[in-house]
Amino acid sequence: MQSLIKQPFNNAQLELLKVFSHNLQENELMDLKRIIVKFFAEKLITIADKKWDEEQLSDADMDALLAQKLRKIHS
Repeated sequence: MQSLIKQPFNNAQLELLKVFSHNLQENELMDLKRIIVKFFAEKLITIADKKWDEEQLSDADMDALLAQKLRKIHS
């Protein structure tokens, strides 16, 4: 059986390393960060919207979720 060598980076990371093999200006780096954040925010919104529709949630349900304190305090 052939053994597989696990790379330290996934395919997306490797592609980004190739594209950004040079230093960016500070403003370019900030633009890139905004693009990445927007990308993941849009994916999360899509997932949340789908869940909202599947569960047939209402505005009252959302208000109840927002009022919950979910953070656990560790002592």
